[in-house]
Amino acid sequence: QVQLVESGGGLVQAGGSLRLSCAFSGRTFRPYRMGWFRQPPGKEREFVALITWIAGSTNYLDSVKGRFTISRDDRKNTVYLQMASLKSEDTAVYYCAIDPVSTSGSRWSARAWGQGTQVTVSS
Repeated sequence: QVQLVESGGGLVQAGGSLRLSCAFSGRTFRPYRMGWFRQPPGKEREFVALITWIAGSTNYLDSVKGRFTISRDDRKNTVYLQMASLKSEDTAVYYCAIDPVSTSGSRWSARAWGQGTQVTVSS
């Protein structure tokens, strides 16, 4: 069974930066892709960023383009989300996921989800 452990969340002022990490373990395999998602207060979970594990191709939510960067370290089985120029609307619980797949509309399923890490941006 695959397990994901996230870290790096916290409280930051608007304009600041944070780096989230997500390490996976439990089985010897290589994911096809990994993603970051977030759930703002009172809203549904939304896609933030994706990266394909081998090629490193990336895809981002429009509102985070140019501010967030997703990357991965194959040796450490870890995916990162570097967040800069944070805004109050980035406040959310952030989740990582292995092999996420869009199901319908804005909904996604995944091989496994992390437990979530809180990011709070104060204005």
